[in-house]
Amino acid sequence: MDSNEVNKVLAGLLGTVFVVFSVGIVSDSLFASPKPEKPGFTIEAAEPEAGAGGGKEAKAATPVADLLAAGKAEAGATVFKKCQACHSGEKGGPNKIGPDLWDIVNRPVAHHEGFAYSGGMKDFAKGGETKWTFENLNHFLTSPKGFVKGTAMGFAGLPKDEDRGNLLAYLRTLSDSPAPLPEAGAAPEATPAAAPADAKPADAKPAEGAN
Repeated sequence: MDSNEVNKVLAGLLGTVFVVFSVGIVSDSLFASPKPEKPGFTIEAAEPEAGAGGGKEAKAATPVADLLAAGKAEAGATVFKKCQACHSGEKGGPNKIGPDLWDIVNRPVAHHEGFAYSGGMKDFAKGGETKWTFENLNHFLTSPKGFVKGTAMGFAGLPKDEDRGNLLAYLRTLSDSPAPLPEAGAAPEATPAAAPADAKPADAKPAEGAN
């Protein structure tokens, strides 16, 4: 091998090394990950506070006595308009999609004459043992399907305390002898257990309401 060939080989090797070195420098500049001057957000798992189930205690619901004390029947009559598509409220009124709500307070559940109730509502009624007390009405109006599993009631509920307080005050007036108001600060009544989630409706209509 003469000197010219040796020089060609060396030049080829040097060229290859130069190209590889250049590519490495360019790659480092393109894909560099410099350390930030300030650290980003740190995600920390908060430890559960002491309470039921080891989780954070839920805010206590407003007692129904307090809702009624602040409730206004006149305003409740306006809220009741949401119910009138499915319910009548006059004495001797007809059943619609849901039963008539005259004299509803403290009446046995699922016992309004001439109305076919769902299996879930019948289970909740416990043969007439359960009554539509102010407490039960308040829970039912908050979330019908959440309180009575298997009910055919299609209404989503009234999440605002003010709306429920006003409506309860109005429903109380739908009677010849309005039920006495619960005393403010009194302990809430025991809430009956909800019907099983898998309860099957029996002779249910498209929707139903309190009775």
